[in-house]
Amino acid sequence: MKARGDMLINGCRHKVASGTSAYVTQENVLMATLTVAEAVHYSAQLQLPDSLTPAEKRSWADDVIRQMGLATVAGTRIGGRVCKGISGGQRKRVSICIELLASPALIFLDEPTSGLDSATSYHVMSRIAGIARRNGTTVVAAIHQPSTEVFELFHGLCLLANGRAVYFGPASKAIEFFDANGFPCPLRRNPSDHFLRMINTDFEQGDHVLQQRQASFWTKSIVLTKRSMINMHRDIGYYWLRFVINIALFLTIGTIFFNVGHNYASIQIFEKEQRSGHYGAIEFVIANTLSSTLYLGLISVLPAAIAYYLTGLQRGIEHFFFFVATLWTCTMLVEGLMMIVAAIVPDFLLGIITGSRVQGLLMLNAGFFRLPNDLPKPIWKYPTYYISYQKYTTQGLSKNEFLGLVFQDLGLARGIDISGKYILKYNLQVELGYSKWVVLAILLGMVIIYRVLFLVIIKVSKMAKPFIKCLIAKV
Repeated sequence: MKARGDMLINGCRHKVASGTSAYVTQENVLMATLTVAEAVHYSAQLQLPDSLTPAEKRSWADDVIRQMGLATVAGTRIGGRVCKGISGGQRKRVSICIELLASPALIFLDEPTSGLDSATSYHVMSRIAGIARRNGTTVVAAIHQPSTEVFELFHGLCLLANGRAVYFGPASKAIEFFDANGFPCPLRRNPSDHFLRMINTDFEQGDHVLQQRQASFWTKSIVLTKRSMINMHRDIGYYWLRFVINIALFLTIGTIFFNVGHNYASIQIFEKEQRSGHYGAIEFVIANTLSSTLYLGLISVLPAAIAYYLTGLQRGIEHFFFFVATLWTCTMLVEGLMMIVAAIVPDFLLGIITGSRVQGLLMLNAGFFRLPNDLPKPIWKYPTYYISYQKYTTQGLSKNEFLGLVFQDLGLARGIDISGKYILKYNLQVELGYSKWVVLAILLGMVIIYRVLFLVIIKVSKMAKPFIKCLIAKV
């Protein structure tokens, strides 16, 4: 369904230029680990141009915080499911604060009072009305069943029924309009309830594409990286819980296989992150990659060191460095893969199910549970085996451990020794045509490919969203 018409601003035909308008969504999508001040300050650095100094941006953000009546909770974390924070009404005001930073002439609010009680709704809307009066800003709000006090704050009213305008004019004249057309408002009834009851429909909701003049590409990338690192540092479940679990897991592995040695009977094999338009997909992917790399390295290095030396693997800095680097790269691959799944499957639980299925598929075809030559050639070996990052991880770690070893005193016959290279080639069917460092380079290349694929999916899904909505509407 295509919409056609003229866009008029103050009676004149204009394009909505960059920074002219702002759109506040119904959902309060905020980082729970940030304080109110941090959330607004980081957004100011992203939205405001580089011609302003950081101090000027911070001062501007503080002024907006004061205008929205959030100065008393500026140092309080926003909060979420795990940690308690500010109230629902204050979260809504933080969302509005972020959009007010660029001083837009037009502000679109999608149900700003949704989920709020009448007192909180009035407090939020009165703040917005005050800013509109002081700054000369036009505020357009889609709102359902406002209280009488909230309704009286509006100057203009547009009532829609099935996409058609029933009334458009001064809010104070709406009662007279309905009365003149045979629908008088009963005494002691909220006028807005009466209007909605008469038209008996719901407001149409539409998408608004917001484009603003913003900071430079690198400024946004740096700010996003800093903000993501703060979020990761404070969110217990983000990486710290995984760090503790990894420590426990590798301690278990290290003690079970404590100092296994290098005899033939004990040969060992070792083997998971978009609407307001404040920044683009490229900046997000770069920032997420940079900020997560440090934490992924932390949860790889220390647990790996515990397991490596407890199990008695090959000593030597080169072997240990390769072991850690491979695990580090592997965790980045897992995270990249799960980001791709999250971009395709937005539902949290469905995303976990889908991601585990993909991981299981790659694991089963990595040549570990079933040797490469035993895999069915159609599909499972070509191409699944060769695109599985776990295949390269397994082979790289195997080469790192077995090459250079000689297994003696096997109990088969005197003087017969078996080299680690022989075991790799005939017992494990590891490809020996390239070194373990080539394997690591392939894994690093796959990290880049996964992130680029994630970026492409984000951009394609954004372009395809209107088309998908159109198909759903036709069905």
